[in-house]
Amino acid sequence: MNFRLILAVDVLDGVVVHAKRGEREQYRPITLFSTIISSADPIRIVEELKPDEVYIADLNRVMNTGDNRAVLQALRNRDRTLRMMLEYGLRGIEDVKAAVEAEIADNLVLGTETSSMNLIETVSQTDISDDTGISISVSVDLFNKEVLTSDKRLKIEPLLLIKELNEYPVRDVIVLELDRVGTKSGIDFDFLARAVASSDHDILCGGGVRRCEDIYIMEQIGVKGALVATALHDGSIPASALRKDMR
Repeated sequence: MNFRLILAVDVLDGVVVHAKRGEREQYRPITLFSTIISSADPIRIVEELKPDEVYIADLNRVMNTGDNRAVLQALRNRDRTLRMMLEYGLRGIEDVKAAVEAEIADNLVLGTETSSMNLIETVSQTDISDDTGISISVSVDLFNKEVLTSDKRLKIEPLLLIKELNEYPVRDVIVLELDRVGTKSGIDFDFLARAVASSDHDILCGGGVRRCEDIYIMEQIGVKGALVATALHDGSIPASALRKDMR
């Protein structure tokens, strides 16, 4: 199976937290929820679960309350074979250049919550991927099927935005439904299928994954991967599924 099952790790003030519906003031250490790990330290969690690929959201950067760069660099230095996607609250080209120079991820995510169409365009006109090997993805952050953004150019119907992104050389498009994150409320497979049909890029799903059957359905409709956390930590999806050699 070539489906990318990506461990989602939300880091706030240096610890991994359980994310739910984007209500960040309610986020608590993952140890209060998880049945499979005993530490909220990002490095220990990654070492225990041994994923092929991890998506890390630096929530301090996203909320503009600091950063977790030291943690990210320590994790990066610990295992250079681990594929890392990073949502780093990138708001301008200088932010992108600094993240590239720090070499803290293989893939930088431009999330609509903090980024802009102008930034997507600017990054697309650079040689970042060619020069460094670091790829760029876009996260279409949604709440109740509306794009979460302060940029008027991004504040359009989500499927239309996904289609517009075909003009840019990004690696993946993440359809991140924040109102489903941490809830196990299920996936809107019809919407995801339409996203796949609208996109020339690989579509990744974020939010709502409940069980292994969801993964099989997503694969059948053309979704290329999913960010998973809650269903792993409560045991609904075995941690071994994160490793290709164990699937």
